[in-house]
Amino acid sequence: MDELLIQVTAEQAKMRLDMLLSEYAGENSLGFSRTILQKLIKEGKVFVNSKIQDKPHHKVAFGDNIQVIIPKKEKTGILPEEIPLDVVYEDQDLLVINKPTNLVVHPAPGNPGHTLVNALLGRAVELSDVNKNRPGIVHRLDKETSGLLVIAKNNSSHLNLARQFAQHTIEKTYVAIVCGKVEFDEDVIEAPIGRDPLKRKNMAISYVGNTKYAKTYYRTLKRGNNFSFLELKPHTGRTHQLRVHLAYLGHPILGDTKYGKNKNFPRLALHAKEISFIHPATKQPMRFTSKIPQEFQEFIKNNL
Repeated sequence: MDELLIQVTAEQAKMRLDMLLSEYAGENSLGFSRTILQKLIKEGKVFVNSKIQDKPHHKVAFGDNIQVIIPKKEKTGILPEEIPLDVVYEDQDLLVINKPTNLVVHPAPGNPGHTLVNALLGRAVELSDVNKNRPGIVHRLDKETSGLLVIAKNNSSHLNLARQFAQHTIEKTYVAIVCGKVEFDEDVIEAPIGRDPLKRKNMAISYVGNTKYAKTYYRTLKRGNNFSFLELKPHTGRTHQLRVHLAYLGHPILGDTKYGKNKNFPRLALHAKEISFIHPATKQPMRFTSKIPQEFQEFIKNNL
């Protein structure tokens, strides 16, 4: 086990214990969220002047000596696998992966292996363990969706990126081929999304019950023989948001068997083409773009 030793300064006096620790962890890039630190406090792993202090709201005093016992990292139990990955960018804090279609992002009941996480572990890289069941995973793409994903190598990067996602400052751009000719050149879809009351594995547009606000901007890039090629920018990150919004618009994504019909396309025609964010360590703006999949290009060329 590791430990932190902190002495309370005059400026920190009368702060809540959990807030002081959270501030200290952030300033020193330790990768501990306030939730994790509150858990350590409640578990009796934080001492103030050599006595256990298990109340997160405890107010510290000038000169207090704080000791935090940091447990060893738990093993995930997820097996590494040799699965080829298209690594777009990598440094000591993060990776950007161009995920292929039909690759699940992380293990789940009914899908314990052959996932992106298994592949990452197979590369023997360090990954964040904010969620030990999903090491490195800050955000997800559906199994059928291809494109760019950011992976965190440490907890500090993970928490920073998660905060950027929560604040909607990370910009993601997708492209999709949809059924029919979309009427407008560009528009915004604003419709709340919740769990489908009849199909519990699906999401649906609903204005009653437990739903969440959802907003998607789209721009029509091409119109062809009963299809449209769209650029999509989600302003919120609801489950299946783009698929549900486009089906609601009357233009489901080609190949979407969950929210539309498989209209002679071999896969879900949705690709995460671009992502931009602030690097969690260097604070520099980062932008990555991936090529439009070959099957998209061929379909568009053959159906104009």
